[in-house]
Amino acid sequence: MQGGPQRETSGPPQSSTPLDRSDVRVKHAAGVGGAVSDFVERVRSGDLGSLPVIAGLIIIWTVFTSLNPVFLSANNLVNLLFDCSTVGVISLGIVCVLMVGQIDLSVGSMSGFASALVGTLWVNQGWPVLLAIVAAIFVGAVVGALYALMLNRLGMPSFVATLAGLLAILGMQLYILGATGSINLPYDSPMVNLGQLIIIPAAISYLLALVPGVVILLLGLRTRKRRRASNLSAPSVGSLLVRSVGITVLLEIVVAYLNQGRGVPLMFGVFLGLAVAMDYALTRTRWGRSMSAVGGNHEAARRAGINVSAIYTSAFVLCASFAALGGVLTAARLASASQQAGSGDVNLNAIAAAVIGGTSLFGGRGSAYSAVLGIIVIQSIASGLTLLNLSSSLRFMITGAVLAIAVIVDSLARQSRVSHGRA
Repeated sequence: MQGGPQRETSGPPQSSTPLDRSDVRVKHAAGVGGAVSDFVERVRSGDLGSLPVIAGLIIIWTVFTSLNPVFLSANNLVNLLFDCSTVGVISLGIVCVLMVGQIDLSVGSMSGFASALVGTLWVNQGWPVLLAIVAAIFVGAVVGALYALMLNRLGMPSFVATLAGLLAILGMQLYILGATGSINLPYDSPMVNLGQLIIIPAAISYLLALVPGVVILLLGLRTRKRRRASNLSAPSVGSLLVRSVGITVLLEIVVAYLNQGRGVPLMFGVFLGLAVAMDYALTRTRWGRSMSAVGGNHEAARRAGINVSAIYTSAFVLCASFAALGGVLTAARLASASQQAGSGDVNLNAIAAAVIGGTSLFGGRGSAYSAVLGIIVIQSIASGLTLLNLSSSLRFMITGAVLAIAVIVDSLARQSRVSHGRA
């Protein structure tokens, strides 16, 4: 070649501009500084992730601790985690339906009915407790399938279908409990011990705290290898190590602090295990990608070959099943099944937890961990106000304000993503 400036290269000649840009992107993400720059850019473009809820949680804890130092005591946090587990499991199901742009208003009634069904079958009818629990969850799955059928075949909006379900299921709960209105569960049973007493042994809790960091590192290295093989941007090994070590140290400190009190509740461990499994399903399976696609644009998802009806069905079945399981855990926590189970603010708290945690009301964006963060925020408000001996009316007002702020942040972030072409 003659007549033009020659570009010096240290390897094989590069023949296309896109490849050069890929190389630049790889170099940009090559170090910890590049990872920080990428994070800042994502935040500026509206991809906030869990940042707002973590900031809000820090503010809430700081305020309540300044007013009453008992709030952050180890034993109070242990009780808070016990209380988080029941509604938190229900909120996991809400994440599923919100991901596909739908809603289930009957989760509170479903949880109350499930607790009543377990009490009736186990205590009154003499069924084995595990069989009674399986039956309650199965009934929840059937109810969820019915909601999906009304949406897919009849075109009934989920808001209307689940509102009707709320009333019908509440009626069934009152019917099976009968005139007594409550059933006391055997206080020395394993189920009640799970809800009130059982703690993960300290040594096991320390070992379990190591698992997330190790998994994050291994998955990060695998993803890095695949992206580099495709000549795409990839995080450096150093940034992966920093993230893994940081999460491990944080979790070990939390576990060590909780072990100064009673320790980590096994019921909260079950809740976290379900959240981890759900996060894996939503982020690393074809089903999870289909959930996001349907929530983002169900018509485009249908044209892409996704079975939209099946995705809707799976979301509603999971939501109602999680609601039933949450009702079982509530019965274990209270050692009873009563007419008050699932009533009050259970329904709204489950929905609020998912939204406050970062799941979008617009569909297509969400995380199982949003249920964990959101319910910790809600229970922190409840616990702090209880310690201050303040009226429960303040809890409703503060929770409502936090929910409104979360929706506003989500809406503004969505607009920012659209303007930056990341929606």
